Amino acid sequence: MNPRELKRMMSQMGIKSTEMNDVKEVVFRGTDKDYVIENARVTMIEAQGQRTFQVLGTMKEVEKTKTESQGFNEDDIKLVMEQAKVSREKAIEALKKADGEPAQAIIDLQN
Repeated sequence: MNPRELKRMMSQMGIKSTEMNDVKEVVFRGTDKDYVIENARVTMIEAQGQRTFQVLGTMKEVEKTKTESQGFNEDDIKLVMEQAKVSREKAIEALKKADGEPAQAIIDLQN
């Protein structure tokens, strides 16, 4: 069956298919690692009020560091350490108390 006929039949059944050409990368965030789909080709399929996404591309797994899995990225930790002149442990503790906000963590540590 050619693609044109397939699209017409899907339309008759109330199924709409849309290519999402502006998507370049898709990331699935896991607890311990993230899954990154590069050079992604994404198709959104709408049927019976539900949207389903078909993703094609090259997958790579990215392991999370312990602090990233707690919600803090390495740049935030380093920023707090440098600005407040504290150890890594104190910077992480301050970020926890400041709900992950580096600016608030620095202010708290300087007071």
